[in-house]
Amino acid sequence: MSAARLSRRSLLFGSAPAGLRPPWALPEAEFIEACTGCRACVERCPEHVLRIGSGGFPLFDPQLGECTFCGDCAEACAPRALTRENAARPWNQLAIVDDACLAAHGVVCGSCREICPESAIRFLPGTLSKPAVDSDRCSGCGACVGVCPAGAIALRAEQAQAEAT
Repeated sequence: MSAARLSRRSLLFGSAPAGLRPPWALPEAEFIEACTGCRACVERCPEHVLRIGSGGFPLFDPQLGECTFCGDCAEACAPRALTRENAARPWNQLAIVDDACLAAHGVVCGSCREICPESAIRFLPGTLSKPAVDSDRCSGCGACVGVCPAGAIALRAEQAQAEAT
């Protein structure tokens, strides 16, 4: 599938990936070309946070838990659609908090801050405000996504988040 068809056509016809690729995934068009759908990465994930999405390709689902970046999925990937070579970071995903956040509506909640293994989420002291995500500390592990009672946290590509602000 060509990159042009993947981007425009898949968005128009609903065949774009409904989630995030596993860590260390090649860029989308290259990933689709390389991945055989063997499921080895999904079976090897000790956290059980990978699942098979549309088209038989693996996805990371932060609703299932956090990614610990153990690298088992990349090691299991024989066609190298997931590869740790030349990768400084597993991916460029960051947590973003939208306006559905309970704290932004005056409800005391700190689930995301409490679960974050990187201590990347903080609230301004003495206020009930939407949490701030420290992009330098956030690994994009997804721990905060599944615990948010309002469903107000998602992972987005770092570049897309910068453009939104």
